[in-house]
Amino acid sequence: MADHHLEMPRPAQLLRTTGWSLTESVGLPVLALALGAWLWGRDAGLLAGVAVVWITAVIRKIHSGSVPSLVIISAILLTIQTAVAVGTGQLWIFLLHFPAGNLCLAILFARTASGPNPLIARLAAEVVALRQPSTPNPGLHRFFQRATWLWAAIFLLLALCLAVLLATQPTASFLLFSTVATVGLIAAGAGASALWLRVVLRRHGLGFRFAPA
Repeated sequence: MADHHLEMPRPAQLLRTTGWSLTESVGLPVLALALGAWLWGRDAGLLAGVAVVWITAVIRKIHSGSVPSLVIISAILLTIQTAVAVGTGQLWIFLLHFPAGNLCLAILFARTASGPNPLIARLAAEVVALRQPSTPNPGLHRFFQRATWLWAAIFLLLALCLAVLLATQPTASFLLFSTVATVGLIAAGAGASALWLRVVLRRHGLGFRFAPA
């Protein structure tokens, strides 16, 4: 019998899955960065953050045979940031990693958008353990492809905004405005994606359900 539901973990399991995904891709590298910087200085902290995220990627590869997309993204961005920061030692060049990182994300999302495994679908499966219907739905696949293009555009727009802010604002104002722009655009993108998915599910007669306990 055809399956017409997207399946998500129950709330407690969803919190554990999402929490661990964010911990290994963001929490552990940031903790290593902060601890290394406190003990040995900024450059050592950055190197520690990069080392932790790559070690996490290697352990994941050995243990499960694959590396989560968030860990890959984190590794790429941290490596770029560290190379720029350690290589130059200049604060304004170090701040270039904000627009540069978002540009890399835009390229990464765009490269997968038209393929059989768009990045948004992978992230949904890895971060919130979203399971698609066992019977492939072309309309749902098109949604994930187009949503991936949407996020590529969001990160490209964010990269351009941050580049303009970096060129026109002092450091303190740049950090404030870049935070506001990042949170605002990502929140808007998440809200738009959720509403868009709801419309797609209704159009194709699909629904949500919780996974068995």
